[in-house]
Amino acid sequence: MGVTLDLSRAASAAAPTRPNLSGLTRPQLAAALVEAGVVRPEKAKMRATQLWRWIHHYGLTDFAAMTDVAKETRAALAEAFTLTRPEVVERQVSRDGTRKWLIRMAPGIEVETVYIPDVGRSGALCVSSQVGCTLNCTFCHTGTQALVRNLTAAEIVAQVQVARDDLEEWPSPKEDRRLSNIVFMGMGEPLYNLPHVAGAIDIIADNEGIAISRRRITVSTSGVVPELGPLGDQTQAMLAISLHATNDELRDELVPLNRKYPLDQLMAGIRAYPGLSNARRVTFEYVMLKGVNDSPAEAKALLNLIKGIPAKINLIPFNPWPGSPYACSDWKTIEAFAAVLNRAGYASPIRTPRGRDILAACGQLKSESEKMRASERRRLDQAALAQQAKDAPVA
Repeated sequence: MGVTLDLSRAASAAAPTRPNLSGLTRPQLAAALVEAGVVRPEKAKMRATQLWRWIHHYGLTDFAAMTDVAKETRAALAEAFTLTRPEVVERQVSRDGTRKWLIRMAPGIEVETVYIPDVGRSGALCVSSQVGCTLNCTFCHTGTQALVRNLTAAEIVAQVQVARDDLEEWPSPKEDRRLSNIVFMGMGEPLYNLPHVAGAIDIIADNEGIAISRRRITVSTSGVVPELGPLGDQTQAMLAISLHATNDELRDELVPLNRKYPLDQLMAGIRAYPGLSNARRVTFEYVMLKGVNDSPAEAKALLNLIKGIPAKINLIPFNPWPGSPYACSDWKTIEAFAAVLNRAGYASPIRTPRGRDILAACGQLKSESEKMRASERRRLDQAALAQQAKDAPVA
């Protein structure tokens, strides 16, 4: 039985009046220190490196704990900036150990983030890149939620920080990590938010901070073909393709983006992905939908489609969600499909469903955030600021 902790009555995380340094890139961090007058320009790079390690290696949220920073500087930093985490509205733990957090980035802006434990201590964090999604994939719960907005690099990094807090994994360990992999497979299409996704990967992969190798960071896309090359050039991340069909007619239905970038264009873009090799294979994700795409003929068509591409295929048993129009393929059908791929020499693991009981499995994520008028967003922001001022201690 899953465990749910309702944190909705926790103190509201009001929008901070001071800029948040947590989640800035190194150049942004240095520039912020100079602009606030905390350090002189000639010392900004050194001070930024110092703060970077405290923020991203040790996970600190309090300037006062930065023991190698002068007391006067710590006071100036605390006056000018904050290191506040976003509010965790709800934390759920599945009976299989999967954890899901509903994280409020700002008033009306909520995303879901999932930690999936693996064999031993290792595990993957599934992060979101957008609030909602525009793609309307018919098998995906997120697709029923309209796009609200892109997440910033800082908001993407904050998901990693929240997970590290909950897993008690600060400072960043070099070995025996619980959070060992990052997958951009949460809410949203990462390649429609590439600048912020790339910025977040730079922060996450930095060896003096969170230090998760780029080869352990995977970006999953439904196939925004023009952005495949820039993704590889800018991030050197591993590539995953949300495929799910072997012909345009069916993929047009399951993944409507296919109408804009059909399979011939998608396969050409994958073959040209920077760094693609036997050591850096692309992962094809294929959700198993009963009576839709799960026949042996479809498995053979898949082999023809990806012929010559260094790849593995993840077979994903469909995870139902409220109102979903599909059913999961029978287990024998999935095994028969995998056998066709295995005989052709492709690794084709069947992904074990994780977190189904808390709607944390692949394709089940959704928040209640909705796009609102700019005036309503400003009203909420102003109310949050007023509450923060009311709650602030009197000097």
